[in-house]
Amino acid sequence: MKRLSDDLTVSPQVPLEAIPAIADAGFKTIMCNRPDQEDPGQPSFDEISAKAAECGLETVFLPVVSGNVQDADVDAFASALATASKPVFAYCRTGTRCTILWSLANAGKMTTSEIVSAAANAGYDMAGLVPRIDARR
Repeated sequence: MKRLSDDLTVSPQVPLEAIPAIADAGFKTIMCNRPDQEDPGQPSFDEISAKAAECGLETVFLPVVSGNVQDADVDAFASALATASKPVFAYCRTGTRCTILWSLANAGKMTTSEIVSAAANAGYDMAGLVPRIDARR
């Protein structure tokens, strides 16, 4: 788990057995940013959602193709994050897609250096994303 902000923590793929601990840690929503069947054996969103519901968590399914984050994906992520019960626990294959979405969604709300620094503190290098962050301002 890597905290990007008070509202958002990101991580690699969540195993079903980790969901109770996510709820116990105080998260209110789990957001999935990876398509079903991206990798063999990954739990489906329906499985994640069912287990999350058992633990009192809300879920959001916003699948984004790895290496192909579109502006519409960023806008949908920003909207989902704005309306989700917080804090939100978002996951994808490695956490990078979630971090890219968060970084681009915060263009204009935070300085580019604040975005890059927060991502770096969480272990994600967003330096290559700077031109795109700046373009969204």
